[in-house]
Amino acid sequence: GRLTFFPGNQTVDLPFINFMKRYGTVFLNAYTNSPICCPSRAAMWSGLFTHLTESWNNFKGLDPDYVTWMDLMEKHGYHTQKLGKLDYASGHHSVSNRVEAWTRDVNFLLRQEERPMVNLTGDRKQVRVMEADWRNTDKAVNWIKEEAVNLTQPFVLYLGLNLPHPYPSPYAGENFGSSTFLTSPYWLEQVTYKAVKIPKWPSLSEMHAVDYYSSYTKNCTGEFTKEEVRNIRAFYYAMCAETDAMLGEIISALGDTGLLRTTIVIFTADHGELAMEHRQFYKMSMYEGSSHIPLLVMGPGVKEQQEIPNVVSLVDIYPTMLDIAKIPIPQNLSGYSLIPLLFVKAESEVSQRRPRPSWVLSEFHGCNVNSSVYMLRTGKWKYIAYSDGCSVLPQLFDLTADPDELTNVAVKFPVIVHSLDKILRSIVNYPKVSSSVQEYNKRQFISWKQSLGQNYSNVIANLRWHQDWLKEPKKYENAIDKWL
Repeated sequence: GRLTFFPGNQTVDLPFINFMKRYGTVFLNAYTNSPICCPSRAAMWSGLFTHLTESWNNFKGLDPDYVTWMDLMEKHGYHTQKLGKLDYASGHHSVSNRVEAWTRDVNFLLRQEERPMVNLTGDRKQVRVMEADWRNTDKAVNWIKEEAVNLTQPFVLYLGLNLPHPYPSPYAGENFGSSTFLTSPYWLEQVTYKAVKIPKWPSLSEMHAVDYYSSYTKNCTGEFTKEEVRNIRAFYYAMCAETDAMLGEIISALGDTGLLRTTIVIFTADHGELAMEHRQFYKMSMYEGSSHIPLLVMGPGVKEQQEIPNVVSLVDIYPTMLDIAKIPIPQNLSGYSLIPLLFVKAESEVSQRRPRPSWVLSEFHGCNVNSSVYMLRTGKWKYIAYSDGCSVLPQLFDLTADPDELTNVAVKFPVIVHSLDKILRSIVNYPKVSSSVQEYNKRQFISWKQSLGQNYSNVIANLRWHQDWLKEPKKYENAIDKWL
């Protein structure tokens, strides 16, 4: 998310993101509602917070028959097309994603990822590195040029890209995580290396307890040279540049067909990438690198060169899409239409709208984090509460004074903590939700274990944490028995 806005991006050239900023609106403070693929997408497609969808981990999403905003638009006469990665329904992702989420309360530490690394492929001529994404982009371009251009009804096209997600490690199967930052010299040359900021490297002893667990399970507690860290970040920027080029193909196709002036384009993401900030890579964290997302909108009626400071989140997409299509917005949604913020003049009567709250909520219940986590962002403050609010200390960051979130000021500002915690509890009874997730995890694990019989330990030994598990399987089996 931080690539797309102030203080200006000097690290990598993103011409089509910049095009959208010039001819449209950028949201400076957009957040995911859960910093991991499936729960985040479940929130976007449903317009509901994670504790309402009960999309607790990367396997558990929406029911297949859930009515999404696209379903409603189709019902109201829109021609719809979905291409690429969807990942909002239950049943996807590896066994690892489930088992690691279910057992996060077990008293053991096991690495769940390969160490993050970089890999340069191809040569200066290789533009198409993420081939699957390019194939889906080509399908979208063809659909615009062959189908959309001839339609008499309005259309909505969704294109889901995998980039800039790290790639699966080359020597591992699906259970070993995606820890390789991969690009070609063509894209790496778009990155200004000297502009790549090296994040502060916290010592393990000063890390928040939950951060330590995350860093350990993500295999980031070892030593990394500055060059390694800079490379991981530079390769990530290069992968963002390749993503930007795919966005460019869509914008160009709309331009070539004359549809650009009548089409609203929205660019966003399910979560961010820590890229070695806070001694972690990947997502699953409430720190800005992971929870802050890009959100840009351009099209007829959308204000140009506008930067919106209001906090917004992915649940706002659902009511926004319905608002665009003039479809009545259900009252039960967690999100609010972005149209009043976006349009030069919002057509609907403003008095009919619910007032937008001054906060956004994000929550996480999955793997690589040994507690349910809740984030409330409002004004300059970010408040992060864990579990039941008592057993794990909360965090408070002043994002104006401390944009890198290096200083937890929760002890210094008890009155702010109290008032933000009160707001959080008015939105979600988070101790109760945390408790029900714990019960769900145990129930699911028992059922999975019983389905495998005596073989369950062998199956676990082949998941992402196999290296550690195989050293002392008995010790870890005993820890699971004690937990159960």
